[in-house]
Amino acid sequence: MSSLGEKLKKKFLVVISAPAGTGKTTLVKMLIDEFPDKMTQSISCTTRAPREREVDGKDYHFLSKKAFQAHIDRSEFLEYAIVFGNHYGTLKKNVLEDRRKKHHVILVIDTQGALSLKGKIEALFIFVAPPSTETLNERLIKRKSESAEMLQKRLNLAHHEIEQIKHYDYLIINDDLDHAYLVLKSIILAEEHRINHLVL
Repeated sequence: MSSLGEKLKKKFLVVISAPAGTGKTTLVKMLIDEFPDKMTQSISCTTRAPREREVDGKDYHFLSKKAFQAHIDRSEFLEYAIVFGNHYGTLKKNVLEDRRKKHHVILVIDTQGALSLKGKIEALFIFVAPPSTETLNERLIKRKSESAEMLQKRLNLAHHEIEQIKHYDYLIINDDLDHAYLVLKSIILAEEHRINHLVL
């Protein structure tokens, strides 16, 4: 007879969405650094050009629009979306490979992609929000990676994304990074012990 501890084995998908500049990338990195044997992030594909210090295959899989469209034509994406003219998507095969490693798989995707998965796949949906739009604006300016026009577009998009919070399971306000991480970690640890996540 297996022990109850052995039943805590079911791995689940974690979908995390947040406006740009909210700190989701940092939070996910902190989670994977602390739990490398149980957490992994599925690397998304994108047609946008790499930013400074971004590495192909680590930050994103950078694809041409032709290559991205070929994946669409073959129905190889779990989800995909177009944001500011650039395509972003999650390959099904990458998620399956990560789950075979017995990891919880984190998808860091925008609200378009996240909502397209609602009702289609079992997952935990978490939204990370800034304490205010003013704080978000300050963070985006400090990144120095956007033009004034793009900054405004991102702020406009952030307003729309925040309106989608009602479709998520949890909301984390990233006012203080350490506290936000503690909340994120607590959610994952609690969900591991949810009855419907047990292998019974």
